Amino acid sequence: MDTDHPLTSEVPYTPPGGPPQVDRPDPAIFQAMGQANIYKMAEDFYRELEQSPVRHLFPENMVAASRKQAMFLVGILGGPPLYQQKIGPPRLRARHLPFAIDESARQTWLSCFKKVLEHPERYQFPGEHLAGFIQWLEAFSAWMVNKG
Repeated sequence: MDTDHPLTSEVPYTPPGGPPQVDRPDPAIFQAMGQANIYKMAEDFYRELEQSPVRHLFPENMVAASRKQAMFLVGILGGPPLYQQKIGPPRLRARHLPFAIDESARQTWLSCFKKVLEHPERYQFPGEHLAGFIQWLEAFSAWMVNKG
């Protein structure tokens, strides 16, 4: 029993291999999409999540939550580090520890994002970078799993 962990009496599951070993998405994505399209993509993604079995893992205000993710994505995709400027260091694994995220929840999250990405033209997402971005999402989301 880990009595030092404030959120649970159990030590959180840690995915094997540690943090994702995948290249960041190409900054050309931000150049093609721009900030407004990234925000639109994040909002559409959160609309999908709102209808999903993992809805309970997210705050009541899904639009506000989508904006936080959009700020993060802007920086990851080659734009300014909005998330760090407004919220602070991402520390996303630590921020996700209060929520029980298992592989099933991860797959649901991924399927919602992939559904939004079925129409990359809506966001001016450059098609030549789509597969690399999905690969990054898959690797990055695996690191958020905290329940075996």
